[in-house]
Amino acid sequence: MYDMGTRQRALALLRGGAKNAAVARTLNIPTGTVSAWKHADRAWRGECPGRVHRPLCSRCDGRELDAAAYAYLLGLYLGDGHISHPRQHRVPSLRITLDDAWPGVQQEAMTAVRTVFPDNTASWARKTGCRDVKVYSKHLTCLFPQHGPGKKHERAIALEAWQREIVDAHPWPFARGLIHSDGSRIVNWTEKAVGGRTKRYEYPRYFFTNTSDDITRLYTDTLERVGVSWRSRRRVTGAQDVSVARREDVALMDTHIGPKH
Repeated sequence: MYDMGTRQRALALLRGGAKNAAVARTLNIPTGTVSAWKHADRAWRGECPGRVHRPLCSRCDGRELDAAAYAYLLGLYLGDGHISHPRQHRVPSLRITLDDAWPGVQQEAMTAVRTVFPDNTASWARKTGCRDVKVYSKHLTCLFPQHGPGKKHERAIALEAWQREIVDAHPWPFARGLIHSDGSRIVNWTEKAVGGRTKRYEYPRYFFTNTSDDITRLYTDTLERVGVSWRSRRRVTGAQDVSVARREDVALMDTHIGPKH
């Protein structure tokens, strides 16, 4: 074992261009020890041969972030996602639970996760009637600062300034993520007698249901930003239903969101 001072003197000589053997002779230590110190120092500084330092997080080290994919993923997370960090795991994991009735939505979610976390392996966790899109990353709480103890509707949910900028720039992907998690497009219908004949009239509309007032407000604020009118009612359970029913508003949402698939 060698003290820290000896190791620091060796690294100073190595960084100055001295050869391993020369440093070993100067400090009277084995050449293998000098080589190990040099390798560890170069790895710490990202200078190992064949290795290139790559930024891994847009919040920590300025990595470029696909803002549209992130806005969509943020909507999914606020609706059906959660972050957990069991003590037996080194890093936290993000899970977004999606119904098997909508395989297209599941695939869009997987694509968004892989786009936002290109250096991490995303996988499926199968459950009865649904699948989780799952990814591990130590930067999950950097990108989803809304994470916290307890259920989302039992704590305050607010976007940070940088998230607000992304949602303002990409409101439709954000709304699409919320609809794909906690929303739906349905078709109501009625029949009327016209000229002695019974005609069927259909009325498509969008619904979004969430128990968190804060998340619901993020959704309705986004609708107003893109010029969509809405109405809401509160269920006896405490959840809010937000309805978009006007023909021109439904047509606009069909253009940017459409039915689940």
